Amino acid sequence: MANLTKRDMVVKISEEVGITQQQAFAVIQKTLEHITDSLAEGNNVELRNFGVFEVRLTKSRVGRNPNKPETDVVIPARATVKFKPGKIMRQRVLLRTEQLRQTPAPELRLAHPRPGRVGWPSGPPTYRRNNSPARIPICCVA
Repeated sequence: MANLTKRDMVVKISEEVGITQQQAFAVIQKTLEHITDSLAEGNNVELRNFGVFEVRLTKSRVGRNPNKPETDVVIPARATVKFKPGKIMRQRVLLRTEQLRQTPAPELRLAHPRPGRVGWPSGPPTYRRNNSPARIPICCVA
């Protein structure tokens, strides 16, 4: 299953509406810019039947550096964007529930540890999902 990119949207919209890809790109880009500008000003963006983008403030919390666990690091509060899907989107995505349940979970395999890490002879063991380059520590795998 592939991701939908901005380029895919440009091609599809230009074919369906009958405009050039440059015009479709300009419309999509301006839409995204207006959404971003509105959120940056602290406004919520409500798109009926699609969803609502909200600016939220996360709580400050105490974190720890894994290389120096004895040292606490204060992570300050910051603004983030939360998306709440609309009714129609929720209903359409809900139809995929059964299909996703039948899909087997991705296989986990032990990745090669990175050499040269302090405190580990050849680096901490990590896991990868589906041969992806992203390293997911054992403690973070669901």
